Amino acid sequence: MISHIDHLVMTTRSFKKCIEFYSEILGMKVETFNGGRKALVFGQQKINLHKYGHKIAPNAYLPVPGSLDICLISLNPLGEIEATLEQNLIKVEIGPVKRTGAQGEIESIYVRDPDLNFI
Repeated sequence: MISHIDHLVMTTRSFKKCIEFYSEILGMKVETFNGGRKALVFGQQKINLHKYGHKIAPNAYLPVPGSLDICLISLNPLGEIEATLEQNLIKVEIGPVKRTGAQGEIESIYVRDPDLNFI
């Protein structure tokens, strides 16, 4: 019945820091929609952004920064991603480690975004 994820909603304390991390470091595109709302676009999906303390209905029951734990897939080699993170002073918390993804075994590294989400 379900074929894929269209979008997720992430709550952030700072649009500026969040957008810088996901666009400048991870390469996502920034989209403005519906009168000024912001989203991070990659592939065929996006992450809509909500500002903490300014709920947009409908919303999650308890939308708070730092509650997201998400696995993103890249076409770039892991070493290249690690080098980009290092150049931008982003600390790898775990990895590289083998994990089981939706399509089988993957090699992962884990970092925290500016809101302390686990990425």
